[in-house]
Amino acid sequence: MAGFKLTYATMFNPPEALHKGFDLAVARLKANLGREYSMIIDGKDVFADEKIEDRSPVNTDWVLARLQKGNAQHANMAIAAARKAFPGWSRTPWKDRVRLVRKAASIIEKRIFELGAAMALEVGKNRMESLGDVQETADLMSYSALMMEQNQGFIKPMGKDKLIGYDATNISVLRPYGVWLIVSPFNFPFALTGGPTGAALVAGNTVVIKPATDTAWIVRLYAECLRDAGFPAGVVNFVTGPGSTLGQALVDNPQVDGATFTGSFDVGMKMFRDFANRNYVRPIVLELGGKNPAIVSRHANLDDAATGIIRSAFGLQGQKCSAASRVLVEEPVYTDLVARLKDKTEKLAMGDPTERATYLGPVVNQSSYNDFKNFTEEISQAGGKFLTGGHVKTGGIFDKGYYCEPTLVTDLPFSHRLWQYEMFLPITTIGRVSNLDQAMKIANDVNYGLTAGFYGSEKEAEWFFDKIEAGVTYANRPQGATTGAWPGFQPFGGWKGSGASGKNGGGYPYVQLYMHEQIRTLIRPAKAKVAQTRKMKPSKSKSTKKGSGKAAGRKSKRA
Repeated sequence: MAGFKLTYATMFNPPEALHKGFDLAVARLKANLGREYSMIIDGKDVFADEKIEDRSPVNTDWVLARLQKGNAQHANMAIAAARKAFPGWSRTPWKDRVRLVRKAASIIEKRIFELGAAMALEVGKNRMESLGDVQETADLMSYSALMMEQNQGFIKPMGKDKLIGYDATNISVLRPYGVWLIVSPFNFPFALTGGPTGAALVAGNTVVIKPATDTAWIVRLYAECLRDAGFPAGVVNFVTGPGSTLGQALVDNPQVDGATFTGSFDVGMKMFRDFANRNYVRPIVLELGGKNPAIVSRHANLDDAATGIIRSAFGLQGQKCSAASRVLVEEPVYTDLVARLKDKTEKLAMGDPTERATYLGPVVNQSSYNDFKNFTEEISQAGGKFLTGGHVKTGGIFDKGYYCEPTLVTDLPFSHRLWQYEMFLPITTIGRVSNLDQAMKIANDVNYGLTAGFYGSEKEAEWFFDKIEAGVTYANRPQGATTGAWPGFQPFGGWKGSGASGKNGGGYPYVQLYMHEQIRTLIRPAKAKVAQTRKMKPSKSKSTKKGSGKAAGRKSKRA
């Protein structure tokens, strides 16, 4: 695949070799489903008394894997192992840590087809999104390694104090916190595990990984990549189990020094409050969803706008915190754009996400499937009209999984709660505005500020970038109105209720979140003062030596 670099922007025209590799991997994987997988604690396989049966949302008859239903005891074991390993790992030269993280990223890239196939079967992502998630993980880890390398381990000289008679050396050193907890979501289970894990590890922290129960298998395969890279025992620990028991025990353990959580606003805020209930403040990196607008000006290229909006609204069935869930269109082009959106949505193929033609797979579980039915009923009751979709799919393969139609909604009043509530489903609301100022007011009037998109003139785009309250912003992008961020290109993170740190993953300042600063000041006598001291120091003359001898002799006689 020479000359091709897989990203979320380039995945729409992949080389044929990518499809062939993926198809072969799916066949191999389907022939070996249902294996049991352990937790990994202190470098050892650990099994629990109870098991979790992982079934595919594509076809719930398929048992993908059997995983461990860990409990509070396993949580504490993992943290204890990470604590024990921390002194040695934190003092490992940063270049050696970078080497191991890069080795893990290389292993991930070599296994991209196997991992992508597992992703499609467990998450329901189509093949290109699945492969993209895996490649993004390798790139996120490599980017953190690059930042560590370019900053020479974050050891920086500071200013020198102007002291008379002394020489001052001041050095800033970023050092790891200790044990870092990583709780990852179902929708990007690889990238949103691997991104923070890579950053934590190159910084010198040890980690405990707890994935979403719905997608624990693919994260277990990620943990295998780390183990095969050769990290010392206890540096990387992987546990599985319910959030209410094992997950809460991880959060409550006072030996956890920092945490990264990606998921819903409500769960993240509870974790934030629980995590703060300690003897002192610990760092926590949160990414908590979005309600992302796409604003379309009367001067927009409408075909680019329609393409970008549909890709961002219905990629991964709308189960992205960056999904384009709100579209705000200036009145003069509203009718034309709506017609284009309808036409493009109706052409999207739904089905088994491992199949080449499929764009939309299933939603992740029964709960999301039920939410879709409840939300569409609520929209209907509120007077919203379904331009497309509005129903779950039935018949044939659709009866075996959780398939929901891509749904475009018009005429839902802006006052309705679903203009501000993150549904996390293939549902997008479209609204007509009289001008861009009205669109911007509606766009910013939410608790979130993750991503946003705009279509219009370049002068309008400058206005958009200045006014929008979001961490990742795009203008005139057919590859995705609000989605498609890539490490090193579009670092990913949000404002307001979407993110706690203000530093985006895959960007320049991200890895520093996993370290705290120590200033080292060393004072030495100035060289001139040392020389003068030596000059003034009395020498041992012969007379002094003789005197010493006589004194010693007198002392001997007195004795």
